[in-house]
Amino acid sequence: MITRVIVLVIDGLGVGALPDAAEYGDAGSNTLAHLADAVGGLNIPTLEALGLGHITEIKGVRVMGQPEGSFGRLGFLSKGVDSMVGYWEMAGHVTDIAGPLYPDGFPPDMVSVIEQAFGRKSIGNRRSSGSAMLRECEAEHLSSGALIVWTDGRRTCHVAAHENAMRRDEFFQRCRDARKVLKDPWGVWRVSAHPLVGDAGAVEFSPQSREFVIEPPGTTMFDVLNRASQILVGVGKVGDLFSGRGLTRSVPVGHWTALLDDVRGMLKTVPRGLIVAGLDVLESDAAQSAAALHDFDRRLSELLEQLRPGDLLVLTGDHGRDIAKADQIPTREYVPLLATGPKLAQGVNLGIRSSAADLGHTILEALQGDQLPVGESFLDALRAG
Repeated sequence: MITRVIVLVIDGLGVGALPDAAEYGDAGSNTLAHLADAVGGLNIPTLEALGLGHITEIKGVRVMGQPEGSFGRLGFLSKGVDSMVGYWEMAGHVTDIAGPLYPDGFPPDMVSVIEQAFGRKSIGNRRSSGSAMLRECEAEHLSSGALIVWTDGRRTCHVAAHENAMRRDEFFQRCRDARKVLKDPWGVWRVSAHPLVGDAGAVEFSPQSREFVIEPPGTTMFDVLNRASQILVGVGKVGDLFSGRGLTRSVPVGHWTALLDDVRGMLKTVPRGLIVAGLDVLESDAAQSAAALHDFDRRLSELLEQLRPGDLLVLTGDHGRDIAKADQIPTREYVPLLATGPKLAQGVNLGIRSSAADLGHTILEALQGDQLPVGESFLDALRAG
């Protein structure tokens, strides 16, 4: 009997293009495979042992004869590509609204509304990764205090400001206000707030970012399990992406290593229920991403040693972020599905799941919550014997 589920979601951990990837300009994307090619191979023995090599061909990752976990791939039926719709679908809500596209940045009337919300001019305003936008706009931002604005080309508005230009509490409040005025008629569902720290020439993103998001339009597994009186903990961006709805406790965003330490601590103090952690492990630079994945793999091994009978641990992603693409925005990809636990089956091929909602359905069945109308459970395949 499963009494506790731990889900680790690595941001952007894609393992191959979805069938409709070409509609998003993402045909041929494969985040992990292309990262491994760029650095001459990955050394991630813990993930390898769980069965990662069975999911897609990754240089340096072997196909194990006897995997220690069950493995598969999660697809997405939701329209759009970002953390918001990725996490929502994993939790059982499929987004059927495509939303607007902003391939060339936001229109002037929308920029004017953003500037009014923050009380200052803005710079940037194009489709970009955060790291590229910071390199481009750092000097001007530090000299003028103008807000840095960019987009993933879809329904997220990213904003950044140095803590010397705007107090962090004020910055977050203005981001919250901006999200409310940007929903209609522009269809922006998320304002992603990125505080900046450091001196000129060494400015970087603070790990304490925030996401200001509309509430999921439908019921999620957190709503259902909350009614079943389960303990529900969101770690990192999870609380923000669900507006805290249904959660017993939220741990704010921090560096992924600190968040993983928090999860390890919870394995000693949270006896039952669900822990979902969002971990921003991958970097914009290939070598740094590989090094971070190697570090994560080592830390994951330590976490697995803490699991007890009754535990189910699932590792997955929310979308891809193919390093081979120039702008490194989210890509339309499958994500890995690796599942393990002390008393669970090993080496089971869970196949290609058409919807990430299958994960939410499985979690609800494991923790004896009422089912949602989407998703198909794979819990029976995880039961040993």
